[in-house]
Amino acid sequence: MRMELIQPFINSADAVLAQGLQLPTSIENLTMEEEAYRRRGIAAEVCLSGDIEGRIIFDADQKTAVRFASRLAGAELPDTDGLVREAVCEIANQIIGNAVTVLNDQGFHFRVHPPTLHTSEQGSKSSEDTEALVICFSTDIGKVFMNVALRYQRRRAMERATAV
Repeated sequence: MRMELIQPFINSADAVLAQGLQLPTSIENLTMEEEAYRRRGIAAEVCLSGDIEGRIIFDADQKTAVRFASRLAGAELPDTDGLVREAVCEIANQIIGNAVTVLNDQGFHFRVHPPTLHTSEQGSKSSEDTEALVICFSTDIGKVFMNVALRYQRRRAMERATAV
């Protein structure tokens, strides 16, 4: 996976978590994932199509998700509150929106699909042309994971190969 595609997502996640939730963050781990993605708790998935295709999964365990949602709501929320799931989707939406703005400014054109809850225990595996990168962000109220699996659309990939 090319860092020019992934770096805007890392920067955006760091900014949204640090500024939006007013939490200090650090990147604890960054790994390539060849196996199928295993959900850790409440996860939101955002798909992209166009020059860049793929998906981003933003995932937090139940306790961390409740803490994030409570922080966004300004009040303690129960574990079962639907606002917790909506908050995870909203955080994912903010992260992806910021990253997409940067990529648009670089000349990429694509469509961002609305976030959906990723409810299956396991996601799709990486493929030969799509690698998945998992980034763990550590905060004072828990760890969150972002699984990014992107690739250049075939036409765009051929254009970039001839330009090099």
